[in-house]
Amino acid sequence: MKTADGWVSGMLGVIIFSGSLPATRVAVEGFSPLFLTSARAVIATALGAALLFLLKQARPVRSDLVPLAVVALGVVVGFPLLTALALQHVTAAHSIVFVGLLPLATAIFGVWRAGERPKPAFWLFSILGSATVVGFALSAAGEASFVGDLLMLAAILLCGLGYAEGARLSRRLGGWQVISWALVLSLPVMLVIVLACWPSSWQGVSAPAWLGLAYVSIFSMLVGFIFWYRGLALGGIAGVGQLQLLQPFFGLSLAALLRGEPVAWTMIAATAIVVACVALARRYA
Repeated sequence: MKTADGWVSGMLGVIIFSGSLPATRVAVEGFSPLFLTSARAVIATALGAALLFLLKQARPVRSDLVPLAVVALGVVVGFPLLTALALQHVTAAHSIVFVGLLPLATAIFGVWRAGERPKPAFWLFSILGSATVVGFALSAAGEASFVGDLLMLAAILLCGLGYAEGARLSRRLGGWQVISWALVLSLPVMLVIVLACWPSSWQGVSAPAWLGLAYVSIFSMLVGFIFWYRGLALGGIAGVGQLQLLQPFFGLSLAALLRGEPVAWTMIAATAIVVACVALARRYA
C-alpha cells in the first residue's frame, strides 16, 4: 500500500514539475531572472516556514546543515536561476528536452554520494543519451543557443545534485521538511537579492507573468516537492525516480498547449531517445 501511495505521490510531483519551465518562460517576460528566482524562494519559504511552525517540526541537527545547503543550492537557487536565464535564449519546448537528462544526473550524483557501482551498460546508455541531447541542441537551427543550452545543462547538473542530496535527507527528516528547511536556510540570501532586484515599476508586468510567478513559487518550489519527496520516501528512490522520464513529454505538451510553441518531430524523437537511454541506464544501475 505504501509503495502504491509513493507512486501516486511521485506522479503528482512530476506533473507539477512539468509546468515549471513553461511557467518560468512566461514569468521572465515580466520579471528579471534574479528577481524571479529570489521572489519565488521567498514566497515558498513563507509557506514552508508556516508549515514547519504550525506542525511543530523539530529543527535539523548541525550535521544536516551542509546537506540542506546543497539542496538549497541545487533546487532553490541553481535550477530556478539558471533555467530562468536560459529561457531568455531558448523556448520552453526546447529547454524541456534537457529535462530528459535529469534522471541521469540524479542517478550519477546518487552513485557518487552513495558509493554504488553501476554495471558498464549503465555508462553506455548514459553516454548515448547525453550525446543525443548535445546532437539535438547543435542541429536545431533557429532554436538552439549555445548560451541557453549551456545554462540548461548546468541547471540539470545542480538539480540532480539537489535531488540526490534531498532524497538522502528525506529518509530521516521527511520529504516536505527537507525542502522547507532548505528554503528557510536560503532565506537571508534570497531576501537580499529580491530587495536589490525590486522592480522600479509594476506597470509592464502582464497577468500571465504574475500567474507564472505564482505557479513557480507555490507549486514548483514547494507543493511539487511535498509530493515528490513523499513519493521517493514511500515508493523507493530508484523506482519512483524513473517517473521523471515522463516529465519531458508532459512539459512538451504544456508548452504547445499553453504557449503555442512549435514542437517539431525532431524534438519529440530526441526526447524519446533520451527517455529510452535513461530508462535502460537506470535498469543497469
